[in-house]
Amino acid sequence: MSDVAGINVPAVTEWLHTHVAGATGPFHFDTIAGGHSNLTYRVTGADGTRYVLRRPPLGHVLASAHDMGREHRIISGLHTSAVPVAPALGFCDDPAVNDAPFYVMGFVDGHVVRDRMEAEAILTPQARRTASESIVDTMAAIHSVDLASAGLDTLGKHEGYIERQLKRWYGQWNQQKTRELSAIDTVHDELLRRIPEQGAATIVHGDYRLDNCMVGDDGSVVAVLDWEICTLGDPMADLGLLQVYWTGPGDDSSAWTGSACSAPGFMDRAHLAARYAEVSGRDISQLPFYVSFAYWKLACILEGVYARYLGGALGARDAAELEPFKLQVEGAAAGALAQLEALP
Repeated sequence: MSDVAGINVPAVTEWLHTHVAGATGPFHFDTIAGGHSNLTYRVTGADGTRYVLRRPPLGHVLASAHDMGREHRIISGLHTSAVPVAPALGFCDDPAVNDAPFYVMGFVDGHVVRDRMEAEAILTPQARRTASESIVDTMAAIHSVDLASAGLDTLGKHEGYIERQLKRWYGQWNQQKTRELSAIDTVHDELLRRIPEQGAATIVHGDYRLDNCMVGDDGSVVAVLDWEICTLGDPMADLGLLQVYWTGPGDDSSAWTGSACSAPGFMDRAHLAARYAEVSGRDISQLPFYVSFAYWKLACILEGVYARYLGGALGARDAAELEPFKLQVEGAAAGALAQLEALP
């Protein structure tokens, strides 16, 4: 196959033949996901075998983000754990092959459910219930991985996770903000003052939500995806973020616009949290703090996206067309403030 954005087809073909056992070309490359995050391609061999290739986005990226070697290390380490991940098949750190590092993993057959229409078309109400339970149980499994056995105990610092995250994302906010938004500063200062004591460090996925997992026909999670900002730290941060990303049938709307979990059969946020407490055995009494942090972090991330769009990342767009992004940032900041009020 000739032109595929982000793929040097001849060089990658040669690399696949050499480094992935049984890979047989010629290969067909299809883009599965692109944009400002890592690029994901489905690779189909001449014999019909499918693989997945991940590489950084085209153009400039943050030095600490989009680290292919890190992602490959994580899924390799998790392969023998209870966490469902695609099998890691090979990693290339030679930019001469494809201009940037990349890795290849086995193809997992399943569904990525992104909106309510897909949820209702793909999953029965019972499967939606199963998906709700499975996403919590899988998150608890992530948080119970033996770091040393998985070779991931040096993936990041063990202590001070929230403090480090606040510093990182506040720095991003101040570099990219398009306007002053006092709620961001207020919540940052208050969260910094109220950080709960962190227990033993666990893997923290960092972007854990339904559409970053693949589910089977019965709703069970068959693979967790998108490990690019995974590190070690406080597992409650993942639960707080899931509360922001998840809007069950009986839940109030969130600053996150995803609608998949609003279909009948999915559990509400409170039931997710209760199940996590039961399965993990963790105290979730400080959950409002972590939900506030998740809203605040989301506002910082979305502001960066909004700033890039204003700068022309989508081509010429007028301010009115981009207004929804601005409002989403402000909604997330307001959500962070509201959760702070629920703290004792």
